[in-house]
Amino acid sequence: MGNTVNMEIIARIRTDFPTKFGIPRQSSLVEGLRGRIVFEPPFRNPDAVRGLEGFSHIWLIWQFSEAVRQGWTATVRPPRLGGNTRMGVFATRSPFRPNAMGLSSLRLDGIDWDAEDGPVLLVSGVDMMDGTPIFDIKPYLPFADSHPDAQGGFADGVRGKALEVDFPEELLSLIEEEARESLIDVLSQDPRPSYQKDDTRIYGMPFGNQDIRFTVADGVLRVCAIDKIPEGKRSVTHG
Repeated sequence: MGNTVNMEIIARIRTDFPTKFGIPRQSSLVEGLRGRIVFEPPFRNPDAVRGLEGFSHIWLIWQFSEAVRQGWTATVRPPRLGGNTRMGVFATRSPFRPNAMGLSSLRLDGIDWDAEDGPVLLVSGVDMMDGTPIFDIKPYLPFADSHPDAQGGFADGVRGKALEVDFPEELLSLIEEEARESLIDVLSQDPRPSYQKDDTRIYGMPFGNQDIRFTVADGVLRVCAIDKIPEGKRSVTHG
């Protein structure tokens, strides 16, 4: 038996996250976050997704494209444990893995058969950066994939308390109406890295073509400014 692995990128997802900063740490944590799965030209065949419209959810197998590196470590520091406790890499969903592979379960909202680059899968509950490469798509099967009595190990009970979000109306009005609730939900999850908890610091999170500036203190995230990201410069530096 050979050891060769032959994989092709079949699609890429389009989302409102041009960088890793602020992306929900698990799929479906923010159910309203929408994305579009656009197939690469060789796979833009309507027959390849025939019957998929009958499923409510799908699995995506994808690559942490910004976390690919040489070598690997046996332990990582999960953010939900404060970033200071080490756990075995295979007991976590850290992006820093031997093969940097991700797995997400998303709601399939529909299929745009008539899109110029179609068929395009319309999904929600996304947790991926814009342009993330996808290696495979599989239907979610409730009778096989759902385990109501499953145990969550050390992750049980450490999801964290949601932040209160203070988003002034004059700033919120700058966000497209259909994206406002999802953005507030993302901010409530505390998008800061686990090692950054400075009450005086102004953080920036790119969302779509805008940079959301905010502070966090005493359990309240306050949006203080929104800057439009110039065309062609969607990747911004945060510091």
